[in-house]
Amino acid sequence: MTNSPYAIVEASGQQFWLQPNRYYDIDRLAADVDAIITLKEVLLVNDGKATTLGKPYVANAEVSLKVMTHRRGPKIIVYKMQKKKKTRRKNGHRQELTRVMVESITVGGKSIA
Repeated sequence: MTNSPYAIVEASGQQFWLQPNRYYDIDRLAADVDAIITLKEVLLVNDGKATTLGKPYVANAEVSLKVMTHRRGPKIIVYKMQKKKKTRRKNGHRQELTRVMVESITVGGKSIA
C-alpha cells in the first residue's frame, strides 16, 4: 500500500482513485478550461496515516480538480455482422473526456494534500 494521501471519489457514475498533483481523464464535464471543480462525493480518504471510510460519503470531505483540457478517447470499432444474410455494419466511437488535475484533498476544512 502507498503512504501518500489519496481519495476515492464518485464522478460520472464511476469511482476514481485520486492522488494529489496527478491528472486523470473522466467523462466530459460541463466546465471551462482552467476552471476549478469541487467533488463532494468522497467515498474514502487516506491521509497517509489513517483511513476514513464514508457511509456512503465522508462528511465534510471534498476534492478540488482543475480542468486542464477537453479531449477525446481512443477510437473503438464496433462491427456487427449476420452470417449468411449479407448484413454488415461498421461503426466507430470516441468517448468525450475531460482531463483534470487534482489540486487538493480536504477533510473538515483542513487540506491533507
